[in-house]
Amino acid sequence: MLKLPRPALALLLACLCSGAAARELLVVGAHFERVFERRADGEFTGMGPDIVRMVARRNKDTVRFALYPWARAQAMVAQGLADVLVGPYKSPERLERMAFSRAAFYRDDMVFYTLAGAGAGWQGDYAALEGKSIVVMNGWTYGASFDAARPRLRVSVANNVENGVLMLTHKHVALFASNRRNTEPVLAALKLGGQVVALPQVIEVQDGYFAFPKRATHDAIRSRFDAAFELLAESGELKRLGQRYDVDIP
Repeated sequence: MLKLPRPALALLLACLCSGAAARELLVVGAHFERVFERRADGEFTGMGPDIVRMVARRNKDTVRFALYPWARAQAMVAQGLADVLVGPYKSPERLERMAFSRAAFYRDDMVFYTLAGAGAGWQGDYAALEGKSIVVMNGWTYGASFDAARPRLRVSVANNVENGVLMLTHKHVALFASNRRNTEPVLAALKLGGQVVALPQVIEVQDGYFAFPKRATHDAIRSRFDAAFELLAESGELKRLGQRYDVDIP
């Protein structure tokens, strides 16, 4: 039997362990402006893919990205059919179904949009919104206060931000609940600047995370991801990415 010197044996074992841990990760999400996007040439861009690629390089993993409707992307991770979900906010329901990264990587203000001059005012009292029609995004979470008030509100659902904006401009609803990061580019593209405005009172400040299947088979993947992400944050790379993509970070 071939006997290796102790240092060589240690190096070999380290390489074998590293190779066993490395794998291809299926990373899924929906179109989130500047956080998770797919260009016309098929390349994925945004703060989320950049972070995932940096983490994967550190961990010697490979990654494959896929874009799905938001509800389906969440279900794939909850069912273990994908490895990483980019960008979810936390909610009690999601915490039951998925395991979240230790740290968030971006931050959003959730606000109500309304037509300029409509006279809509809101100071955080949901009783004042009873009877008003509100459109929300399918699969999004708006915080505990909104969730508690939702059964008393007239709520309809849009599958994308543009549809929510158009429901507002066509006066099908009085308010559109969204975040500034996703909505402002749509308003600019539709040339609605000044016609649709955000109310100053914030619904909730939401932090966006990475999420993983809540299964023992993925515990090691999440731990390795957290460790590599922590190094990125400590190095200042997370802050630089936030500045590059004009995204707020926690």
